Amino acid sequence: MTQISASESVQPAPTSGEFWKLRLYVVGRTPRAVEAFANLKRICETHIPDCYDIEVVDLLENPRLAAEDQILAVPTLVRKLPEPLKKIIGDLSNEERVLVGLDLLPH
Repeated sequence: MTQISASESVQPAPTSGEFWKLRLYVVGRTPRAVEAFANLKRICETHIPDCYDIEVVDLLENPRLAAEDQILAVPTLVRKLPEPLKKIIGDLSNEERVLVGLDLLPH
């Protein structure tokens, strides 16, 4: 696994006009769930503005979708589009980790 230090200058990968369909799995409106959504929204507005859709799935209301995406922990972000499907577990507070996980930064 490649580590990215804070001192490296890393440029985001071009998105070439792709549309991003993201699904954030949470359980209720816990502080961790609210923080994960806020972090995701900030990252999307900064790196892929106007070309993303975030669907928030509360597993208390719709547990069936968790089985469909094989969710084992929350919060979990699932990148549905562009393919391939990617998953990131946690509150999404580490922006570099999220960007690498979404392929917005080179690995």
